[in-house]
Amino acid sequence: MASAAIESGVDSTKSGRPDLDKGLGGAATIGLFAAIAAALIYVTYSVYTDAAAAQAEPIALLPFFLLFLALVIALGFEFVNGFHDTANAVATVIYTNSMPANYAVVWSGFFNFLGVLTSTGAVAFGIISLLPVELILQVGSSAGFAMIFALLIAAIIWNLATWLLGIPSSSSHTLIGSIIGVGVANALLHGKSGTAGVDWSKATEIGQSLVISPLIGFGVAALLFLAMKVLIRNRTLYEAPKGDTPPPLWIRGLLIFTCTGVSFAHGSNDGQKGMGLIMLILIGTVPTAYALNRAVPAQYEQQFAANTKAANAAIVAHAGIPDTVPDAARARITLERYIADKALTPNTLPAAAMLVTQIDQQVHGYGTLAKVPAAASENMRNDMYLASEAMKRIAKEKSLHLSEAEQKALDTYRGSLDAGTRFIPLWVKIAVAFALGLGTMVGWKRIVVTVGEKIGKTHLTYAQGASAELVAMATIFGADHLGLPVSTTHVLSSGVAGTMAANGSGLQMSTIRNMLMAWVLTLPVSILLSGTLYILLTAVF
Repeated sequence: MASAAIESGVDSTKSGRPDLDKGLGGAATIGLFAAIAAALIYVTYSVYTDAAAAQAEPIALLPFFLLFLALVIALGFEFVNGFHDTANAVATVIYTNSMPANYAVVWSGFFNFLGVLTSTGAVAFGIISLLPVELILQVGSSAGFAMIFALLIAAIIWNLATWLLGIPSSSSHTLIGSIIGVGVANALLHGKSGTAGVDWSKATEIGQSLVISPLIGFGVAALLFLAMKVLIRNRTLYEAPKGDTPPPLWIRGLLIFTCTGVSFAHGSNDGQKGMGLIMLILIGTVPTAYALNRAVPAQYEQQFAANTKAANAAIVAHAGIPDTVPDAARARITLERYIADKALTPNTLPAAAMLVTQIDQQVHGYGTLAKVPAAASENMRNDMYLASEAMKRIAKEKSLHLSEAEQKALDTYRGSLDAGTRFIPLWVKIAVAFALGLGTMVGWKRIVVTVGEKIGKTHLTYAQGASAELVAMATIFGADHLGLPVSTTHVLSSGVAGTMAANGSGLQMSTIRNMLMAWVLTLPVSILLSGTLYILLTAVF
């Protein structure tokens, strides 16, 4: 398979190429399937115990089946993401003989696992905020299930298609395109303009990170490689490995360190995308257990009351006189329309003030989120989510001329709302970590061959591998800190291309064309796929 995929220009003889055919072994393979079974049992048990602890009523058979199916598909997306994206992290250590291929993928899978477990959740909820607010508020409805299934299946289809062709493509890019497709299709189904179904300001912010990150990968990796050539006068670092000879100890340590860092960062960043979608699935099917964070700190209610007072003062100061006096139901409708249409009306701020007051009364009345009755938890979560999205948009309204203190009050209040609704249970992290880590160990070879042999016309050198991995690791960690999704695939493969260009090695243009074509087609294809699936599944459900 691999030899057929290699273009001319790279020596693919045994002396110039690492052994990619050594498998995990019988015992490890059995362990792999045992781990998958254990993860599925653990997920089922965790949902059951969480629902029992929240005193949820037994759900009907069909919703339970849909919950299980949706969780399997969401974890399947992370599994595919593992072998599709993380192969980039191990390509450099394999092709510089720093680690044998079968050891490298297990090593990378383990650190992907750790990366997921230590992630913050910022990227997860940044992705979710792209979805239409009306679908998020009704995620347990037929339209909500259609949304989840459509965007996940579309992302998996495109990821598998590019993987089969051995083309490095971005899972992040694919998932965002799928989300946009669902948003556009949902808007069209409700007689609105296609542009009304997506938070384009957030989409633009995420799109910029996806466009800029590969340019950073190419340019900075090229500059770092040139700096190494000037500062480190060791000719061995800039030559292709001879046979299976490992690099000098210090550069080998650096390559393994950067492989570890990229794997960890990939888990921390990419793993969150599946988490956010799993939380939507859980909120829609078991709202009594997952709609609200019942484990908030003891001082949460006190801080919430203070933050509510400050935010309400900022809103009321600019509210003016509404056309109609809002009640809670009318306030929700007004704010949903405001978020969807992005048009500030005389009723918007009074509606926001009304909802803020309503939420404060609920929190104060129950005393703690842990005591919110099962029947009220979903509606309360929807109110808190709606208020949070409204605060985010109101804080950016230039026509209001909010002071810095007022903007800060709205942002702080929004943080209090999010603390009560945007959380990820430990078992969700563990399940995603298993899926991503195990995926890393399975289908890595196709993409590894492309990165290691088909980007440049010469064999990857030690210095090129180290430069590309260092830049990829730093870029992904930086994006994770900012809560932005980036593509490990784009950053690493463009970094390798940058070092090849800087070294004058030449690029295999057929591969570069395929990568650019996949980069250009990913958004429109995933938008079309998910939008079509959403329309079909809406009719089915």
